[in-house]
Amino acid sequence: MDSTYNLNGSFKPALKRFADLDGPDFYPTPAWATHALIDNEKFEGDIWECACGNGAMSEVLAQTGKKVISSDLYDRGYGESGQDFLKSCIRAPNIVTNPPYNSAEGFVRAGLEKSDRKFALLLRLAFLEGANRQRTIFTDTPPSRVWVFSERITFYPVGAVQKGTGTTAYAWFVWDKNAPSGTELRWFEPGYKARFSSVPSS
Repeated sequence: MDSTYNLNGSFKPALKRFADLDGPDFYPTPAWATHALIDNEKFEGDIWECACGNGAMSEVLAQTGKKVISSDLYDRGYGESGQDFLKSCIRAPNIVTNPPYNSAEGFVRAGLEKSDRKFALLLRLAFLEGANRQRTIFTDTPPSRVWVFSERITFYPVGAVQKGTGTTAYAWFVWDKNAPSGTELRWFEPGYKARFSSVPSS
């Protein structure tokens, strides 16, 4: 079975860009994208980053002052490796992550089961589409808030020269166990990319 997944929506160099799930070629989340979340969503209790990679998102989440638990299925030099989020029995007050591209629906199901307060996933805005997701995720357990980015996120492999602009829209999907039923659609104010562009994502 092919162990790679394609990340759409980022700057495309001459070579094909695939993220190897168990290798060094992966795409950390730019710091500014996580800053946008923590500026607009408050978290009470510990936060579990369950696909932490090299710690790019965990380091920003730590600025909330909350304890951040970091784990990943593969060893990327940060957090606890060998932890399969989809099969784990661990629970946490809050779970925040950018899931593997081809495992988003599984992460939604697992995150809803394992989080006690809030569960936030960074996903393509197009995740809102799809008849199957409408019948399952969005009918039974719709997100409380969808935070749409006003600026495009561009993902780069570690060490790559950062240039170009992504072509895919992303959003933070937030399930809040204490929120009323229904989904709010909100937009981040522009400017996060400029404010945190000098902050490394590794």
